[in-house]
Amino acid sequence: MSDSQHSHQTEDQVEAIVPLMPIVLPAAGGVLMFLLAFIAVYMA
Repeated sequence: MSDSQHSHQTEDQVEAIVPLMPIVLPAAGGVLMFLLAFIAVYMA
């Protein structure tokens, strides 16, 4: 019984995050590109 409750709670957490994906993914990509560019300039 605890397994089904745990999987149900996990689905709720995933469903709560899904609407934020169009905002979170580009922001994370921008941060990642900035960090990579900073590392490249620092190493050059």
